[in-house]
Amino acid sequence: MLLLTTVALALLPAMAPAASASAPPSGHVVLIGVPGLQWGDINATATPNLARLATQGSAAALSVKTVGPHTCPIDGWLTVSAGQRSQLRHGSCGLPPAPEGSAVPGFAAMRDDNAHNKYKSRVGLLGDAVHRAGGCTMAVGPGAVLGAADSAGRVDGYVPSTEQIPADGLSRCALTVVDVDDVVHAYIDAGVDVNGHQANVTAKKRAAAVKTADDQIGQALTTLPPNTTVLVAGLSDANVIAHLRVAIASGPGYSSRYLTADSTRTGGLVTLTDVTATILHSLGLKQPSDAVGTRWRDGGAKPHSVATLADRLNDKDVQAQVYRGVLSSFYLALVIVQVALYAFGLFALRRKQRRLLTAARVAALAGAALPAATFLANVIPWWSSGHPAVVMVTGVLVSIAVITAVALAGPWRRSITGAGAVVGAVTALVLTLDVLTGSHLQTCSMLGYTPVVAGRFYGFGNIPWALWVTGLIIVTGAVAGWLLGSGRRAAATAVVIGAGVLGLVIDGAPFAGADFGGIIAIFPGFAVFALMIAGRRIRLSRLLAVLAVGAVVVLGVAFLDSLRAEPTHIGEFWKSLMNGDGGTVVFRKFRGMVGTFVNWELTLIAVAAVAFLIFALLRPTALRAAVLQTAYERAPALRPTLVAALVTAGAGMLVNDSGVAIPALAFTVAIPLALAASIQAIGPEETSAPPPRSERSESASAPKA
Repeated sequence: MLLLTTVALALLPAMAPAASASAPPSGHVVLIGVPGLQWGDINATATPNLARLATQGSAAALSVKTVGPHTCPIDGWLTVSAGQRSQLRHGSCGLPPAPEGSAVPGFAAMRDDNAHNKYKSRVGLLGDAVHRAGGCTMAVGPGAVLGAADSAGRVDGYVPSTEQIPADGLSRCALTVVDVDDVVHAYIDAGVDVNGHQANVTAKKRAAAVKTADDQIGQALTTLPPNTTVLVAGLSDANVIAHLRVAIASGPGYSSRYLTADSTRTGGLVTLTDVTATILHSLGLKQPSDAVGTRWRDGGAKPHSVATLADRLNDKDVQAQVYRGVLSSFYLALVIVQVALYAFGLFALRRKQRRLLTAARVAALAGAALPAATFLANVIPWWSSGHPAVVMVTGVLVSIAVITAVALAGPWRRSITGAGAVVGAVTALVLTLDVLTGSHLQTCSMLGYTPVVAGRFYGFGNIPWALWVTGLIIVTGAVAGWLLGSGRRAAATAVVIGAGVLGLVIDGAPFAGADFGGIIAIFPGFAVFALMIAGRRIRLSRLLAVLAVGAVVVLGVAFLDSLRAEPTHIGEFWKSLMNGDGGTVVFRKFRGMVGTFVNWELTLIAVAAVAFLIFALLRPTALRAAVLQTAYERAPALRPTLVAALVTAGAGMLVNDSGVAIPALAFTVAIPLALAASIQAIGPEETSAPPPRSERSESASAPKA
């Protein structure tokens, strides 16, 4: 197993697809920052200048996430300056201060605060890079000084507004940064209400502010020299509600296409830290290692109509806002469903009435199908409907019904683990296909990730990974159990090893899961799984040896990935280790992991699942529910399957910053399916006759966990 795994993982970095070509350096860049600008603001009538740039150039939705839950204008400008997430730690979420000459007041404090944040941001990086290359920086407006300043807080030229740009102003320096703050200014002028909340800005006032901003952009563009790269970025939020913003690139190499970047791998989506990388590339400058973004590049064909383009990119934000609006209700509903399922299961097991047991089995299968259903709901573009939340919830419910019906429809329904294997297979297959095709089903799924929060844009998120690997273990266990029942232990062991290697490849491949923590957790889980299926005792020495080899292989993959021109975060972790920042990364993830235990919904789901497993399924004398042991005896691979799922979830919790979320969501699949298998094991179809001789002999020799 270790040899196969080593070879497979070593090949992963070479298997990653090459990035598409990016625009060639132009040597001259103008960045226009419009804090608060959204795609819903842009149309050909009210914003002709922005509309022209968007149709003639390349465009995308922009994730402006920095450090806090929403991004203030100063946060956005500091992030452009550093090429890394930054924020104003001390002060209000207002407009940037007016410069004193060509220097930013209080810049040293902002720089030092961010140098010691969890990202170790180097504010002034962009300006320093331009100056080292012999270029100069020009700023128009207060925010622009923050974005273009070097580490001393200075720019080479400054004018307060676009009206005061000299005729040759935009051609003087290699980098010119323009601050157009009319949109966010409308919100600041509105102030707060008596409760301290942001006062409402009417659609009419917002439209007027956007129109003024467009006029200023048009005025700046009139003095634009030829062969200039123009970047437009709505680089912050306008209030406390985070949104996706506007990204436009025009000039040499930017045709009428969507934008993307290696940071997102999604057509029509880029991030704020990518702005810095794009500026440096357009200037022909090498990107410093402290800047984490990747340059904007061709992201595929886009609509020619600005109205259609704006609608499609705005749909990404609609999707994210619906996700935000229903997320807390979803997790509350998930807690209620899980607790109710376990309570009903316990009631049915104690009453032992066939009708109740059948209903409990169906409910358990439906409960285990819920996670996969949340991803399948994204097959339908519910965000484009008139009632997106209703359509999304309907999609989830229909998907649950279909998965449950399939699980109970075929000949596998008579097997102890067959129906559960179908649910596990659907869960694993849906998420495997998703990471191989761009991770669109995870994006803004209730159990996925959102580009507004910007924790991940492609590959496996931590919660989807937990669901995927649990589904993989369950379906693998069902196949191994069938082979054990036929007396083919060696074949069953080979199936587990093969599934483990396949899982490692899917999870670790840069073009698929692109997941570092996951491959660490899969190693011990599948090692225990294979040893138990093979009939071997789980000795500490064996387990430690497996963990040691796994660590070596994982670090080897990280090293190889770091050699690629565009490494994934697996390779970036190796670079962090080499430059001494590995401890910072590990500590940040550990702190995040510990912090998840204060999430009462996730903790309650995990505790309820473990309590049900122990007191309802593993303690028959206490509650007269001698069911899981019966299932173990009649399905010899069930115990190794559950142990493997628990070990993998536990390891995943320890090595990922999602912490308790990983076992909590893994249990939403594993424990209901254990209940369904237990009920089937005591059903009349299964107990009317003794199990086949092969099952009795295999179960007698099955190792104990």
